[in-house]
Amino acid sequence: MNATNGTKGASVIIVGGGVSGLSSAWWLARAGVDVMVIEKGIVGWGASGRNGGGATHHQSPLFLEEQRLWPQMDELLRYPTEFQPKRIRIALSDQQVEEFKIGVDNTRGQGFPAEWLDPKQVRDLVPLAGNNVVGGVYYERGGHANPQRTVQAYAWALQDLGGRILQHTAVTGFQRRGGKVAAVETNAGVFSCDTLILAAGPQTGRLSALLDSEVPVTAARAEMIVTEPLPLMPIGGVDGNHLYGRQTLRGNLAYGGGPHEWLRPEDDAVAVRPSSPLARNVAKRLAELFPKAAHIRVIRSWAGVIENTPDGRPVIDRLPTAANAIVATMSSVGFGLSPATGRAISQLVIDGRCDFADLSSFRLSRFGNLSPDWREERGWLPPQTEDDDARAA
Repeated sequence: MNATNGTKGASVIIVGGGVSGLSSAWWLARAGVDVMVIEKGIVGWGASGRNGGGATHHQSPLFLEEQRLWPQMDELLRYPTEFQPKRIRIALSDQQVEEFKIGVDNTRGQGFPAEWLDPKQVRDLVPLAGNNVVGGVYYERGGHANPQRTVQAYAWALQDLGGRILQHTAVTGFQRRGGKVAAVETNAGVFSCDTLILAAGPQTGRLSALLDSEVPVTAARAEMIVTEPLPLMPIGGVDGNHLYGRQTLRGNLAYGGGPHEWLRPEDDAVAVRPSSPLARNVAKRLAELFPKAAHIRVIRSWAGVIENTPDGRPVIDRLPTAANAIVATMSSVGFGLSPATGRAISQLVIDGRCDFADLSSFRLSRFGNLSPDWREERGWLPPQTEDDDARAA
């Protein structure tokens, strides 16, 4: 990689200080690349520091690398992520058992064990579960980590390697020369670059449109609740009842799950609201998932803004209108995949290709015939009134 000629810039500039951007920057810095992350708020402020912490994405071509890397991340980063292995998914109905079959087949098909559990086995492993359990699945591989700790770990490890992070710095535009991005314009000045990586979460669509290649994404507010602490279960990563989350090392249950409140791109500030009717829906389903914890109080709630593509799959690709620009939007599954995503993107920058996974299903071109009304067709529209919001819950 050639160092940038400008006095203000970097060889690689990454727009977005979530886990995908930070992981990419850290992997690049490990390879000796001069890298800078530009973040409009503080790192991890969107969804990266506010999610359920799951790291079990069997449906992704990055799954094998995700599972290989997570057990090593504390040692590699030299800061704690609080990663814990193993995962259980609980079914409360026969329909949910059927929904789990795809995950079991995907996991086994990639060489990892997945064990079906009967109701008694579930209750033995998950003491908070009740008699409403129909069955479950135990994943030896997979697990969860602390999102806030992980964001900190990526950022500190990047800075230890000489990488730079500019927080509270909003990108306002780009300068192009010869079909490439030459510089990033911000409210703090202009920063030159040899390569641009757009990993800006919900802002990816708006920023990519400035480069004439709009990535279709819609923002949503993903609600999380946290309970009082409870005695630690043998396995802290338990999903079910269409919820995702974990038991923290202190014993709190931290859980979230749809339905989402769809947002306009300019509504980022909505994410910091302390609660919404969606929190009640999450709490109700959590009490159904863990009946023996139904008496526990919810002590906190928050939300992160996530982005979703029309088909729910990530985009990792070069922009057709800027030869040196790579876009990475993970469509709400960025946290768990972040070790593998960052490594894949760093290889695209340095080697021009990823050598450990087939990223062809992440190409932007799959949306070439997308209807301009795709958000309306899917009903992914912001609530117009408070009554709409309550009905969504």
